[in-house]
Parts: sequence; C-alpha cells; structure tokens
Amino acid sequence: MKSFAHLALSAALLAATAGFAATPDSGKTLAYIHKAWPTLTRSLADCSALADSKVATHPLLYLPADFPAPDGLAAIAKKCGVEVRALPRKVARIGDIQPSELPRQGVLYLPNPYVVPGGFFNEMYGWDSYFIVLGLLADGHTDLARDMVENQLFEVEHYGAVLNANRSYYLTRSQPPFLSAMIRAVLDDSKSFHSKEEAQSWLKHAYPLAVRDHDIWTSKPHQAGDTGLARYFDYGDGPVPEFRDAKYLQDVIRWLRAHPKDDPGYLIKASQNPDDAEAAQLKKTSCDVRASTVCADAWLDGYRLTADYYRGDRAMRESGFDVTFRFGPFAGSTHHYAPACLNSLLFRYEQDLRDFAARLGLDDEAKRWDAAAKARHAAIDKYLWHADQGMYADYDAQAGKPSTYAYISAFYPLWAGAASKEQAAAMQKKIALLERKGGLSMSTTDSGVQWDEPFGWAPTNWIAIAGLDRYGYHDDARRLARKFTATIDRGFADDGTIREKYNMVSGDAKVAIKAGYKDNVIGFGWTNGVYLKLSALLAAPPDTP
Repeated sequence: MKSFAHLALSAALLAATAGFAATPDSGKTLAYIHKAWPTLTRSLADCSALADSKVATHPLLYLPADFPAPDGLAAIAKKCGVEVRALPRKVARIGDIQPSELPRQGVLYLPNPYVVPGGFFNEMYGWDSYFIVLGLLADGHTDLARDMVENQLFEVEHYGAVLNANRSYYLTRSQPPFLSAMIRAVLDDSKSFHSKEEAQSWLKHAYPLAVRDHDIWTSKPHQAGDTGLARYFDYGDGPVPEFRDAKYLQDVIRWLRAHPKDDPGYLIKASQNPDDAEAAQLKKTSCDVRASTVCADAWLDGYRLTADYYRGDRAMRESGFDVTFRFGPFAGSTHHYAPACLNSLLFRYEQDLRDFAARLGLDDEAKRWDAAAKARHAAIDKYLWHADQGMYADYDAQAGKPSTYAYISAFYPLWAGAASKEQAAAMQKKIALLERKGGLSMSTTDSGVQWDEPFGWAPTNWIAIAGLDRYGYHDDARRLARKFTATIDRGFADDGTIREKYNMVSGDAKVAIKAGYKDNVIGFGWTNGVYLKLSALLAAPPDTP
C-alpha cells in the first residue's frame, strides 16, 4: 500500500502540472525558456555547482597545478563544505593525467559562470555549450555566452583541450569540436564587445588556444588510419571512470550473447573470478580486474568484453552519441571510423582558423589553414561522399569500406559548407529517410538506444536544418523547424517541461529506451538554445537564408 507521504507527493505533482496537458502554445514555451537560464547557470560561488550525483563521494574541487587559488576560494570551500586540491602536475595535452591517479573524482575549476544542460548533468559540457551559446546570444545574454567560451579556452589552456565536461573523470577525452564556431558566434554578435579593439584583443587571446585545441584532432591517436581524416578517441583504457557499476556492461554482454551473429568480436571467454595469471592476461585483452571493481564485475555467462570494445566505448562517449548502433553494436567500434560529423566540424574549424588568422594579420598561418581545410575537403569527398548513393556516410578506416548505416550526421557537411551544390541537392532528396512527424530522427535503425530511431535531438535537428537553409532549401528547413518546435511545444503543453530528447515518430516527449542510458532529463540547455534559433528562422521572411 502506498504511504501517505507518497500519496501527498503525487497529489502535489498533479497539482503542479494541472495547468498542462493543454493546447500547445509557442508563446508559453518561449516564456519558459526566457526564464530558465538562471536556473541552469552555475558558478564557483554556487555550492550546487559542486554536487555530482554520478559519483558517490564527498565534493572535491580541483585547481590546475599551475594556477593560484583565487581570492575568496577558502571562504567558498568552507561555506560549501568542499575540499580543494591542485591537480598533481601541469597538463600539456589531454590524457596527461589519468583519472585513476587521483584520490577521488571531483569538479574541475572554471573561472566564469556557465550554463549546464540540466538534471544530473550539473557541469559545463563540451558540445552542449555551442548550442547553449547560440541560445544565450539569441536571448540577449551576451556576457554569459562569452563566459562560456572563455571557460572552454581555460580548459584548453589548463586541462589540455575542451573536455567532455569539467569533471576529473573526463580528463582523457574531449567532445565534438565546436570551439571555433563558438568563438565566431560571439565575435559576430555586435553586443559581445564594447569596441572593435576589444573584440580584436579577445580574438588575439582566443586564437592560439583554439589552434591548440584543434591540434588534438590531428595528433596520431585521433587519426583515422592514412585517410587524412580524424576519428574519435579517448586516452584511457578499460571501463570509463564515471561508471558506478557494471550493469551497462553486463547488458552489452547479454545483448551480444543473444545476438551472436551481430557480435563483431567484442566477447572473450573468461572467468568470473580470475586467478593472478588470468588477471594479468585480461589486463591486456580486456581490462584490469585488479584495479577496477567495475571491470571485475563486467562479466556475464562466462564472458567479458575485449580491450578493443572498451576503446570503442570510450571513443563513442567522446563523439557525444552515447549510445547508438551506428558504429557496431553499442558503438563499440567507434574508434575504427572516420565519421562524417567529426570531419565536417574540423573542416569548418580549419576555415574558421583561416579567417581568424587573416583577421589578426597572420597571413602565412591563414594560408596554412586554408590548405588544411582544402586537404580535409578532398579527403571528405574521397572517403565520405558516395555518388552512387547520393549521400555522405562514415568510413570504416580499419576495414577500408564505407558504412551503410543511414544517420543524420550525413547532413553535417551542409552545415559546414563542405558540400557542392550537386552534393547538397542529392542530400536534399534524402530528407525523407529521416523525416518523421516530430522532425528528423537520428537514424533508420530502431536499436532501442537513445541516439537512434525513433529519437530526435535538438543539436542534430539544428545542424541539418541550418545546413539545408545554407544551401537554399528554405522550404525544407522551415518545414522541419516547424515540426521540431511543434514537438517541443507538445511536450511542454503536456507536462510543463523541456527535455533533452524527443520521440520523432510520435512527435512528443514520450521516450522509452530499451538499453543503455534511459532517462529523459528535464532542463534542457541545448533544446532551449535550438528552440530559440528555430523560432528566429521561422520568424524571418521566407526568402531569408
């Protein structure tokens, strides 16, 4: 029988949402978004910024090893009950410090306020921040948008790259590279700076750090074979350190055991309780069962996961698409691929760096970045464009063949400006593959995980819509924008919330995930930002690009 307290809570929730399940109203959705930014904003003085429900430890704040403690930090630490430590050494490149070296996991210091996605995503995320910045600028919060970009520059300077997020367990991986696009968005907003001189001085500081961040993606670990293209890669081994238990990994083993024909070789036979000799072997072929409880528990029915699967799982998390079956079951082969999304982002990154260098009078560097962009464009056309299909696709650099997995990332080259008019026209004909009642679905494959059919997300819908609009397909862009904003409106009318993802088939927020991460978090930073951008697109005259 339910307790009185539970019944009272249920009654309170019903009362709180009694005004919803009403007719969708974009005005109400916009009003909610306008008021939501403060609730999603964190700063060092905000004790709630230090909380992390993903790890069960006492709050800990890490400062860069080469960074003096800011004034007032001791008082904040006392007020918030947080321990403050310095990282053990200066970070030159991402991965220089492994999370396993630290006594426990904690938040990484950032100097400025920032907007979090929402829910238990209580930190500043890498690619989320781009779409949040677009929303902040659209809503007139230029100072906060600039703070977000400066925080990412701080991460590059002191933590080696734009991180997955500012937690110590993310010190080995980045996220999709949007830093140059964020810099450009701030520079292009006339209210971001008081003068042209101030903007120029800011760019002079930002440019070398953006170069340093870009260099991560052209280093050997991030190279996709000899294609001249990049891949996602994490600089750690074994299960990711943010795993609190092995349930997800056991689910992967369970699925692979039930679908043996679909196992690319991710399973190896092993003992549940290996002796020292087997443990030493598993450290090479799987993961270190002596060093990681999660690794030790990642066993089911006589099987463990291979070291190569763990490398792919980590790379998948850097991609931001966690989880999809796009790169094998549970994306366990992500590191084998040159993805259309990543290389489109880097093409645009290199064009941005060219333009920044030219603006700073660095003509030789501008020529170098122009050459880099042209070389990547040639590689994109060689490996990722398939004229016979009229579509972009990821490339399996290990197997030497293109992927046949239809995915929304095929539209990234349009957003980046990497498509010719003919390629864009061919891609326009592929909209129907992914268009649903609620907008664009991630894929044509219903794998049961969140980054596949029937689900759709604000960032990928925006990139596809902005790309189509860029190439003159304004009617398609506006139709898709109306569909996706209407989906958000329906979800908001239903329960008064904005979510991280939506069901494109039903056109609402009713999301049921079968495997992997199953929540649909309320917030939500990038959905707010994209809604504002789509609203502006729809409000513009029909012939406005």
